[in-house]
Amino acid sequence: MSTGTYLPKPGAAPVGRMIAAQTALETRMLLRNGEQLLLTVIIPSLLLVLFSTVDVVDTGAGEAVDFLAPGVLALAVMSTAFTGQAIATGFERRYGVLKRLGASPLPRWALMTAKTLSVLVTEVLQIALLTAIALGLGWSPQGNPAAVLLLLVLGTAAFSGLGLLMAGTLRAEATLAAANLVFLLLLVGGGVIVPLEKFPDAARSVLELLPISALSDGLREVLQGGAAMPWGDALVLAVWAVLGLGAAARFFRWE
Repeated sequence: MSTGTYLPKPGAAPVGRMIAAQTALETRMLLRNGEQLLLTVIIPSLLLVLFSTVDVVDTGAGEAVDFLAPGVLALAVMSTAFTGQAIATGFERRYGVLKRLGASPLPRWALMTAKTLSVLVTEVLQIALLTAIALGLGWSPQGNPAAVLLLLVLGTAAFSGLGLLMAGTLRAEATLAAANLVFLLLLVGGGVIVPLEKFPDAARSVLELLPISALSDGLREVLQGGAAMPWGDALVLAVWAVLGLGAAARFFRWE
């Protein structure tokens, strides 16, 4: 008995093609979500324009936009890799989406890879938009682009690990509340808008160890100060990335 010929041939697609398709889907879902757009695009853009044009915070000598632009770029990375990813993944876990995807031909590691690539695609769009706005406000960036890229990649890894850890261990509602609270706290105390020099020495020594502080200060050293590579800030981000991704891989629950 002939089994017949089926076109296309039955079976799972190559892993690379599945990752690309899932990345495109994740990116479209992220960009269609109004709350995520508020966090990833609108808030950073408004903060950059407002504090660059209105003398509210003392940012030191030089143009305010030169201080603010690196911090807002760091905030954009945190909003996408941490806050947005934690909330979206937490609710996918609650509604059983991750469980069903985990049972599909798409391997679980490939799903996480697609989510990471989606974050990177969104960040490219964010950075392009914020850079255009900052340049329009008179920003004069300096430094080595390779150092900026390394800091952004390390920051993405650090925040992505922390976001997945939160989404994979807390209930969706708790993740929503905690992720937004952390976003607000780090916006105020992470050196994004308010220089860390404004805080007491004891608090400053702790705040400097946060990933948002390391990323914003590192970007500022390169883009404003023209430093070659702020290795101290890069080390802080690398430690957070290893700890966050390692903990997420160990404790993430799919159900």
